[in-house]
Amino acid sequence: MTVGYKRNRQVLGPSSLKIAVFVADTPCAAKGAFRDTMMVNELETAVGMEGSVATQHVPRKRSRQDYENGSNTTQPATHSDGLHPEDTSSEDDIGPALPSTGPKKKRRKLPYENLYINALPSSQRYSKSLMHKDQLAFVTITPLTDFLITSSIDGVVKFWKKVAVGIEAVKEFKAHTGEIRSVSVSQDGRSFATAGADKTLKIFDVVNFDLLAIIQLETAPRSVCYVHRRGASLPLLAVSEEAGGLIKIYDGRGEKQEPIHVLPNIHRSPVTVMAYNSEFDCVLSADENGMVEYWRPGGSYEKPNNVWEYKSSTDLFDFKKAKSPPASIVISPSGTQFATFSFPDRRVRVFDFATGKLYRSYDESIATITDMQQAGTSLQKLEDVEFGRRLAVEREIENPALQNKINVIFDESSNFILYGSLLGVKVINTLTNRVVKVYGKDEPFRSLNLALYQGQPQKKGVVTVSMAASANPLLQEAEERDPMLVTTGSGKVRFYIFTNEEEISKATRDVQNEKPKQLNAHQQIEAKPAETGSMAIIHTTYGDIHIRLFPGAAPKAVENFVTHAKNGYYNNTVFHRIIRKFMIQGGDPLGDGTGGESIWGKEFEDEFSTLKHDKPYTVSMANAGPNTNGSQFFITTEKTPWLDNRHTIFARCHKGMDIVHKIENVKVYKEKPLDDIKIVNIDIM
Repeated sequence: MTVGYKRNRQVLGPSSLKIAVFVADTPCAAKGAFRDTMMVNELETAVGMEGSVATQHVPRKRSRQDYENGSNTTQPATHSDGLHPEDTSSEDDIGPALPSTGPKKKRRKLPYENLYINALPSSQRYSKSLMHKDQLAFVTITPLTDFLITSSIDGVVKFWKKVAVGIEAVKEFKAHTGEIRSVSVSQDGRSFATAGADKTLKIFDVVNFDLLAIIQLETAPRSVCYVHRRGASLPLLAVSEEAGGLIKIYDGRGEKQEPIHVLPNIHRSPVTVMAYNSEFDCVLSADENGMVEYWRPGGSYEKPNNVWEYKSSTDLFDFKKAKSPPASIVISPSGTQFATFSFPDRRVRVFDFATGKLYRSYDESIATITDMQQAGTSLQKLEDVEFGRRLAVEREIENPALQNKINVIFDESSNFILYGSLLGVKVINTLTNRVVKVYGKDEPFRSLNLALYQGQPQKKGVVTVSMAASANPLLQEAEERDPMLVTTGSGKVRFYIFTNEEEISKATRDVQNEKPKQLNAHQQIEAKPAETGSMAIIHTTYGDIHIRLFPGAAPKAVENFVTHAKNGYYNNTVFHRIIRKFMIQGGDPLGDGTGGESIWGKEFEDEFSTLKHDKPYTVSMANAGPNTNGSQFFITTEKTPWLDNRHTIFARCHKGMDIVHKIENVKVYKEKPLDDIKIVNIDIM
């Protein structure tokens, strides 16, 4: 039995007993405490380089040969134990086996596997990195048109053209005044759309790298997706809302400001992610409660007839059961599968699209990673210091602002999936359940958002898989490619490119194509003007709470709150602690009172002023003692004078007090609401 290191947790929050001022716990946010339950899992747990991937066993309803042939029919063929015959292996048995009269079972093998692997970048170290001025959010490879489009959190979009070897910069746009929430590229690679926190949609002509249209939205968008087949006469663009379950269909050319159609009944909760399958002409969407739906982008907008008949026969409720909604969804190039990455369970799931059956599940949680590291069975054994550093980065990914930046991608054959992990970008053969390659395992960044370009043959022609796998030198020359894997890094202003280049110079591979903001972090903090504001609106699932900020009395607390609000740090966090006739507390991205940090990455000092807790609706910083402020805050519902000079007051409610009381009076268990009450987002005035 492996025993992991565990430290006692503290719970952040103000004390509710006046007579216990000197002994009762105060509003605290157990900074730095390790969580008892680690929600993040490592693929080292999940995958062994020489062994099979430690996946959750699920019945196979479809053979790989069906996937390769593009067949849309499913043939359930299972053993009496519920597993597909190929999934049962003598290697899984422990102890001596009885003599077998049957033929020896062969290990599953993907035909032409080496050919598919050779179509991926060969170098496991990145050959070049390029910059934005702010942190990268998304990287996108456009199909057919061969462009790379990169987006950063400051609203900047850059176009890069794939050339014979590498990429060339083409054009840059300041597309949005705030964060870019979502991006999408059309099936023909000719249109690209971005949805921003500034309540606008921007539509770009990729080939001419030009801004085509701007659509003004009534509410902030959450997700955007092109939902039309290649060559459609009317391009369609689906947009979901930040605070509701509506999905609106717009003219993909941007010629009309009003939506063509509104879908109010597909989801009850805000839709977090959408993906379009052109093979089935079907949209796959998921909301923040884990409900996944299929629907056609036209006609009756209902589920197509060429997929599962009853949802109860699928495994699509897996997300709801695990309380882990998908953060990303990607459709395989063949259209027969889709893959997801979900939080907080950190599982990569691969489904059969037509049946909705779970085909593979890979556990990437921190608990599994830690167990594998301690047991010495991980894909790569790390030194304790290095493992601790990487584990700290993994915990940062729990931030809701980063979760939608993580994705899973397929290769062009649909046989392999790629995704970032603590050990690097893993490439897994989903048929044999084996890790075949790991990119960037020794690089100083944690990969988040991936895009893959596998190139096109230099000479066009009809070449079968068997021909390409042959030793014909003329065919091999004609089929030469320049594959490229592009990835962002957690907290990095660069994107990293993996290619076939083997001779890599660490001194020259990081290109300084942007002027650094400051020489060092200290100078940057000094030069950057403090974010501030006078008013804020906290949009919750129960209604809006309007607060007046006091930057004069608590400048650092206001700057911290305003910056977090503008960066989306508080988006979809919950009020995790509620005490009736006392206060409501939120601002913890982990949702249990043990998380959250300031914008400076460390605790900051208290700011006491003439303001007192002498009236209800006072907004103060939660802490774990003197000078330990992070991100958590609370709103009082009564006079609380015993909190004076113990918690920094930085705001007061002036409207929406009824919403405060509505939240205060919900049912709780041990001070935690039975049902989540979320902060959708916060607007600064």
